[in-house]
Amino acid sequence: MQDVDGAKKQHQPNHKNMLINILAEALTSANTITGSFTLGVAGAGSAIGIGLIGARMVEAIGRNPGTLPKVLMIGILTIALAEAIAIFGLIFAFQGK
Repeated sequence: MQDVDGAKKQHQPNHKNMLINILAEALTSANTITGSFTLGVAGAGSAIGIGLIGARMVEAIGRNPGTLPKVLMIGILTIALAEAIAIFGLIFAFQGK
């Protein structure tokens, strides 16, 4: 093919088709994902959640030290709930989902 000024056009890859091919390959390989991926995602999400909870607890106690008992109780409860997500991921990983 030639451009308007007579120069030859360079063949440029079609990014839309490349993206569709990548997504199709990812969807076909999704059946082979084992429970270890489930456990990894659940563990990473739980770790991020626990880190954020701990950071906010320290920040709240630093601003108002008198709230230590109340913030500590609520923080430990929410950390336990965040940790439950990792435990559910562990259960699903052993089931192979």
